[in-house]
Amino acid sequence: MREPTIKGNPNSGGGASRRTGSAAETTTSEGRAPEGNDDKLRPQRLSEVIGQRAVAERLTICLAAAKKRGEPLPHILFDGPPGLGKTTFAMVLHNELGVELNITSGAALDKKMDVMPFLTNAAEGSILFIDEIHRLPRAVEEFIYPVMEDFRVDVVLGEGMSARTINLPLKKFTIIGATTRSGMLSGPLRERFGMHEHLEFYDVEDLARIITINAAKLRATIVPEATWELAARSRGTARIANARLRWVRDYALARADGHISLSVACDALAMQEVDKEGLDKQDRRYLETLIRVFGGGPTGVEALAATMNVSVDTLKDEVEPYLLRREYVVRSPRGREVTSKGYLHLGLPEPPREPDLPLFEPQRRLFQ
Repeated sequence: MREPTIKGNPNSGGGASRRTGSAAETTTSEGRAPEGNDDKLRPQRLSEVIGQRAVAERLTICLAAAKKRGEPLPHILFDGPPGLGKTTFAMVLHNELGVELNITSGAALDKKMDVMPFLTNAAEGSILFIDEIHRLPRAVEEFIYPVMEDFRVDVVLGEGMSARTINLPLKKFTIIGATTRSGMLSGPLRERFGMHEHLEFYDVEDLARIITINAAKLRATIVPEATWELAARSRGTARIANARLRWVRDYALARADGHISLSVACDALAMQEVDKEGLDKQDRRYLETLIRVFGGGPTGVEALAATMNVSVDTLKDEVEPYLLRREYVVRSPRGREVTSKGYLHLGLPEPPREPDLPLFEPQRRLFQ
């Protein structure tokens, strides 16, 4: 099933209208339902993008050069953790150019014929956005190599000795790939992208600006102190900041007068069990289990997952990345281990550590 097609309208400044379809087709490539017009929080132009300024400036230059040459943008690969703006940049480039945007995901393209409608129906200069492109099967990946280089499709007709190959020319368009695991992309596919941009986590100042702007879009009033509190607890991720803002807005409407003060924001986040450093209940449970059951480590993630009764993938993909980035946990060859910062955050005393012995000291003691 094809994903949504968004057609640009140059006469309206790059406005977009989504093609109607089934419920499955009206979701975004990241699995979230499209938001209403009043709640559309994504920036629409490169000048509106907050944070990721180095990436935005390079895209501005590339965009201006492509417009002057009258050619489509080069193929672009965005990589980075979830929620940092990979899809947003694709939407922004679509708005800037006023061209058609087709959206799909690597997991949806199981075989070659799944990608054919996107290629043969692509308009001149349009954009094909492939989310989680690292999940493309190898056969599909190799199929689009000539598409990215020469804008042609090699179709094999027949079988055996009577088989023949037809080269089907395509209109020139841009493929934008997004991935959270660029290392899983094959080298030949990665090298066919003209631009490779890595998105970094946001600092608190940028997140505070994003929250201030989006609060106005949500018709919510918020004091600067509450804005900074939300930004500090958003893990450096714009998507999380927007989710926190929506929850606090709803809490303020239900429990207060709708105005988001610092106390209202703190109470709302306390109900979500999000602490001052942005750790939620699952994060703290991870640290507490590692300390209480395994003495602070080191221990393997499989043992942790079994003790907590959660899947290993949940710990690796959802819990550990932020704890590792904040240096609450270290990952060593022997397993996971809580750092001094982790003990300090939980308010627990750090146990004395055994001094490191020289390499052959245990053997020397054994034979004494």
